[in-house]
Amino acid sequence: MEVKMSDQTIIRTPDSPGCLIQLLWFAFVGWWLTGIWISAAWLLMLTIIGIPFGVMMINKVPTVLALRGQSIDLTVIYDDGQATVKSGGSQEHNILLRAIYFVLIGWWLSGIWMQIAYFFCLSIVGLPIGFWMFDKTPALLSLKK
Repeated sequence: MEVKMSDQTIIRTPDSPGCLIQLLWFAFVGWWLTGIWISAAWLLMLTIIGIPFGVMMINKVPTVLALRGQSIDLTVIYDDGQATVKSGGSQEHNILLRAIYFVLIGWWLSGIWMQIAYFFCLSIVGLPIGFWMFDKTPALLSLKK
């Protein structure tokens, strides 16, 4: 009986400009534009027609705040000398479960969460916590993985 061994490597590819550009954007534009952006996104979430646009806007908050792009997860699976590359993360939750969660909890909890994250981002000390919170907002909004 032969046992096949496979190894797996996960690579995160950042898509952002340099640190200085991000800092200048945040200092002159990002801090005030983000407040308007998250308010508009949350208001769009209150309408059925606006939900897709609100979700898109929420996913772009790190970009608006400091030009931080979304990372792309690449999984490289090595099996018997062959390498296979897959993009994306784990499988999503059932869409019905996500919709029920959004209607009962996600829409209001994400509004509170984003406001707290925004206030963290207004201070130098709280900036990393605010970024982390904004990165987790899609999961809080609709259980997105």
